[in-house]
Amino acid sequence: MTERPPLPPFTEETALEKVQKAEDAWNTQDPERVALAYTEDSAWRNRDEFLSGRAEIVEFLRRKWDRELDYALRKELWAFRGNRIAVRYQYECHDAAGQWWRSYGNELWEFTDKGLMSRREASINDVRIDESDRRIFGPRPAEERGTRLPLH
Repeated sequence: MTERPPLPPFTEETALEKVQKAEDAWNTQDPERVALAYTEDSAWRNRDEFLSGRAEIVEFLRRKWDRELDYALRKELWAFRGNRIAVRYQYECHDAAGQWWRSYGNELWEFTDKGLMSRREASINDVRIDESDRRIFGPRPAEERGTRLPLH
């Protein structure tokens, strides 16, 4: 089995690194690349969808990024212990009609000893925004890494 460093048990430094690597990967909007961070039998709950395994994850991400256009994400470490990490995040995108959205979410992650995510649970809320209210533009610049997300 392939390792995906950093490996658990996490320290604050390695948990922060894991979160940033996840943010970077998701901002590529490359379903195959993103799915490599998960075990072959990874279990997901994403909103009201339940997924099992990389093939379902790839298909889910394809559908997601086909409808969530100009997607840009920010993740923030919330807590960690042992092989688990909790994050909060925000992302912005627009739909095919041009309506912009900001989505607020929390995720719970569980990792194998090889650093692959075996479980992901996500709760997400969407808010309509005007394009002029956007604040996330593409991948996070290096000088913004480690900054806290605004609450609203």
